[in-house]
Amino acid sequence: MMQSAECPQCGSEVSVGSQPRIGKLVECKSCGAELEVVWLDPLELDWPMMDDDEDYEDEIDEEDY
Repeated sequence: MMQSAECPQCGSEVSVGSQPRIGKLVECKSCGAELEVVWLDPLELDWPMMDDDEDYEDEIDEEDY
């Protein structure tokens, strides 16, 4: 079963796949925000903590859209 959580930017439901995990990166299809799973029960998304050396674009899981 696909799970979803609310986008903190626009309030739309964002699909996080059937087995979300802490740290998984997803993109809100409504506003384009890049978000991270920060809590599992209840499922919660927030903006990722970015390090200057990391490229989060490569980590977004496209298969769950």
